[in-house]
Amino acid sequence: MTEIPGLDGYIAQFPVYEYRIITTDDLPVEDRVRTVCKQECERYGSTWACPPGVGELAECERFCHTYPEGLFFSTVAEVRDVMDMEEMLATRTAHEEVTEEIRQYMAAQGSDTFVLSTESCDICEECAYPDAPCRFPDKMHPCLESYGIVVPQIVERQQMAYMLGGNTVLWFSLILFRFA
Repeated sequence: MTEIPGLDGYIAQFPVYEYRIITTDDLPVEDRVRTVCKQECERYGSTWACPPGVGELAECERFCHTYPEGLFFSTVAEVRDVMDMEEMLATRTAHEEVTEEIRQYMAAQGSDTFVLSTESCDICEECAYPDAPCRFPDKMHPCLESYGIVVPQIVERQQMAYMLGGNTVLWFSLILFRFA
């Protein structure tokens, strides 16, 4: 596994709960994840960060494999009521900010990066999809599920926590990377 200089110390300043460097060879990609997106997510087919805008599943999987490794991590957020979806989703913004900060750090260390996170993208008030290209492709982080990635399988393989109980929320990101 590649060691990223100073990563441990850098990550310590954020509410990162756990992280692992993983190889993309083991990335669990399954069509059933996209089926759930299509059947249950209101954003399906409405942004460049979601299917089908991100491309065919096989294409997404091949793209992920162009990066040999990924930094897979979770952040923790506290909420008053985990059953309050609006309150829970409001904590996603802080996770996305942490994800981008870590991505920038990795890029400053000489790594080419690509982020998969929790977003279905909220950068623009109205997405250009499907009539025009994404206005901010370098800022947009497609969600892990849009690429068919089975997050619970990664969590289990890496012996990480998936739920903490109480009024806590765990958000996950995967920063794919390669050094030149």
